[in-house]
Amino acid sequence: MNLLKYTVPILLLNFSLQAQNIDSLFISAAITKLQHAKEYTIKVANLMPEENYLFKPTPGEMTFGEQLLHLCSNMDWLCSSYLNGRENPITNTDPKIQTKEEIISILNKTYDYAVSVLRHFKTTNLADTVSFFAGPMNKLQIINLLNDHQTHHRAQMLVYLRLNGIKPPDYVGW
Repeated sequence: MNLLKYTVPILLLNFSLQAQNIDSLFISAAITKLQHAKEYTIKVANLMPEENYLFKPTPGEMTFGEQLLHLCSNMDWLCSSYLNGRENPITNTDPKIQTKEEIISILNKTYDYAVSVLRHFKTTNLADTVSFFAGPMNKLQIINLLNDHQTHHRAQMLVYLRLNGIKPPDYVGW
């Protein structure tokens, strides 16, 4: 019986350390994925000629430039509202931001901000529940949403490139 008294705490400690390692691995992978997404999205943004930043395939769609700014706004919102609880240091909703150079500058700053948020994110907060418009979510889900949303809009931009006769860059998603 005495052995059991010591074995259970050791097993619990081992389990806790393994869970912490898995959480750290998740955050590390999310940071790497976001850094690669930045590189890929910048390539996509650079490929489109500036005169086509106003291109949209149908009247109800966002322009290419609006897609990029929407992607930035969403990343900023998710990071500042749900992951770090601080005010977003980047403003990209100014309707005057329209040039390719301005949009790519905002894109760089946004990705750098999001990576910084993840670098400083405490893995112990992954399971924290936040009140999200689609219902309660934990912060791990918000981090996944951060990636999913940008992938969704970047895929649309790849179609915009093809509709303008431009071959998208080779995919890098890891």
